[in-house]
Amino acid sequence: MSTSSESTTTNATIPSTHETTVVLPANLHARPAGQLARAAAIFTSAIQLEYADRTVNPTGVLAVMGLGATVGSTVTVRAEGHDAEQAVTTLAQILSNAE
Repeated sequence: MSTSSESTTTNATIPSTHETTVVLPANLHARPAGQLARAAAIFTSAIQLEYADRTVNPTGVLAVMGLGATVGSTVTVRAEGHDAEQAVTTLAQILSNAE
């Protein structure tokens, strides 16, 4: 009787979920919405912006502007996927620096 053992190594990474909230320093108008849309399009993760019980995909400028988030509002950035942490960090930074 012989026995054999095999080890299996997988290189697949597990998708992760990240989330953060940002208090807006300015209204979420066309310029920051455009910056968000361009940045969000780079990532492969599923990204969402949430404000006042409304959730949108930030790759659309009009969807972001349609949130109606104004100065002092708290917006949640959420992403799920392999680059979720980087996506949330990047979008939160854009929101934090909105003018």
